[in-house]
Amino acid sequence: MTATRPASLAIPELGPSLGRLVAPPPLPPGSSPSWIPLEDLRLALVSQMFELAGDARRWAGEGDRELALATLNREAWEAAWRRAVDGVAERAAKAVGDRLLAAAAEARLPRRRARALVLDEAEVRALAGRLAAGTPALEQALVTLDRTAQQVRTNRAPQEAVADWQDALVAAARRLESAWLELEDALAREWRDWTIEVEEIRAWRRPLWPLAVFGAVLLLLFGYAGLLLGGYLPVPEPLRGVAEAIWDRWS
Repeated sequence: MTATRPASLAIPELGPSLGRLVAPPPLPPGSSPSWIPLEDLRLALVSQMFELAGDARRWAGEGDRELALATLNREAWEAAWRRAVDGVAERAAKAVGDRLLAAAAEARLPRRRARALVLDEAEVRALAGRLAAGTPALEQALVTLDRTAQQVRTNRAPQEAVADWQDALVAAARRLESAWLELEDALAREWRDWTIEVEEIRAWRRPLWPLAVFGAVLLLLFGYAGLLLGGYLPVPEPLRGVAEAIWDRWS
């Protein structure tokens, strides 16, 4: 029986598997780009993954298989993805806050209420969670990546084990692409959802009941004063001096 031949740890190119994350298709005619700029964040994510793959390829070439595997392990992928999601969430939260404050200024919302419209840290984290809708599928691919990596830690790992790890690496890249595309879809939904709140703030008007109450009080006071000065009602002692002074000027 022929023994299984050990295989070198070759790092596959990730670009083709990252697909539209590397080369997004042009926008359809008449469509508009995202409501916040994403190009630099997308390129930063792609660049980081290429750098990780390049470092892993260098370590593998130098014979340090353990370090090559650690460079592309689950934690490295998760850190890159989380950094991208947090960057998008912070930028989106700033844009949302600006929109809400602009609507509040247009509606002349009280300053105290307007300041409360800016998204706080908890709301930014919640926004990031909604944008990271594709994370579970990516996490599952990374679990498989770590599991297959355990089988190729030694230089005596068979070709089949190395191929399984390479397949898992390529699958993780495809899941990262899918997660980014879901992030873009979630960002479009956030625009629609926040637009509803922006329009509600823009339509806000000050309540009329304080003005009505104030006007009614003034009307009652002036009516009462007219009855006093006209002699239709007795003048209270504290107001007699004022009433007599007014009567003297009228006479």
